[in-house]
Amino acid sequence: MFQRQSNKLNQRTVSRWETGATEPGIDMIKLIARELDVPITELLDMPEHYCQSCGMMFTAPDQHGHNADGSEAEDFCRWCYEDGAYTYETTMDEMIEDCAPRMAEAMGWTVDESASLLGAVLPTLRRWKDGE
Repeated sequence: MFQRQSNKLNQRTVSRWETGATEPGIDMIKLIARELDVPITELLDMPEHYCQSCGMMFTAPDQHGHNADGSEAEDFCRWCYEDGAYTYETTMDEMIEDCAPRMAEAMGWTVDESASLLGAVLPTLRRWKDGE
């Protein structure tokens, strides 16, 4: 009986998400992504291009970094990558701590929600996957 009621509740909740009546929190999105085996960035409707170091979404052309030859670095922002190298050494935890407050302010989330999201997204980005 409880399982049947739980399924009805879940169906109603998902239906409310689909109609835009409510949105799941970051932790719920992470759980859904893991259960459905889809990238969290897909569920968040993130744009195709965002910094492969900090996860920042590109919103203006002057936000890209530059390669050693001066060409624009398509995959990295200017705060993380310039002249063909990362602008500073950091750990993933330090990156999350540094970026979470700015993301929270920009997105209207709490710092904890932003840190939780970054904790799920950063390991999928090139800088952290490649171990650079």
